[in-house]
This record gives sequence, C-alpha cells and structure tokens, in this order.
Amino acid sequence: MKHHNTPIHVEHVGIAVESVRDVEPVLVALGCQKLLDDTVDDQFRWAYYRLGDGSRLELIEPTGADSFLTNYLDANGPGLHHVTLEVADIGAVVEAMEANGFSVVDYERRDEWSEAFVSPRNPTGTLFQLMEYHDAYERNRPHPPEELFVAGSRLSASDED
Repeated sequence: MKHHNTPIHVEHVGIAVESVRDVEPVLVALGCQKLLDDTVDDQFRWAYYRLGDGSRLELIEPTGADSFLTNYLDANGPGLHHVTLEVADIGAVVEAMEANGFSVVDYERRDEWSEAFVSPRNPTGTLFQLMEYHDAYERNRPHPPEELFVAGSRLSASDED
C-alpha cells in the first residue's frame, strides 16, 4: 500500500437537503453557528456552519431543476453527500489514492484552491472531496481565518508532526 505524508483533516461533512430553511433549525438546536450562505450558478445553494471548536457542516440544496444535486436527492433522498478532507498537498494524496487503485475524478486547480473527488465506488461508499487551499483563498475573502478554516488557518506542509 502506498501512502502519503501530507497533513490532512476533515474540513466538513456535506449533507444534501431539499431545503436549507427547513433543516437549519436542527443545526441551530445542535449549537451550530452559520458562517456562510451562498449559491453556485443555478446548481445549488450551500450553507456552511461551525459546530463547537472546529467541526464544520455544510447543507447543500438544489436551486436548479436539472442539477447534479436534484438527481442525487431523487435517487438517494436527503442525507450524507460527501466528506471534504483538507490536505496540505493534494498532488501527494491524489497520487497515493491512484497508486492504490482508487478512482480520482474532477481534479481541478483554481487560483484559490485545488480540488479532486475520490469516487464513492470505493469500499467506504463515500464521496470524498479533497481540497487544498491556496494563499489567494484567504486574501480574496472578507471573512476572518477562524471562519474560513478549521483551527483558524489552512493546512501547510509545515503542519507535519
């Protein structure tokens, strides 16, 4: 088995819902604090919440009639959609996953972050989103680091134990 040595942690858990408004009272009752609420194109709305000292939850709601999320909810109903793992070196993690025979799809580098997805056709049955934040992510957001990042800052190679 090939593995990587890059820092990694759970950034958030994504939950597919029919309506953020209808589900938000559950998160509020759990003690969540809403950090962000935004819409991506005509595909989906995402609301991002902090729970406790660093845990994050994301609700994703379809906003278009023909989005990937509408199809997902039709097939599976509401519930766990993905687990996002923040990594310090996405290339190292992708390489390790592929070297072990796991399918990584939609690998894309953007100015602010890089992301890739580990297909749920792995033994866990879970869609993993791999996310590496770049310097521009923090610079281009009006939010303080403690709202943007688990533990207040993005992971870097210097975070290795």
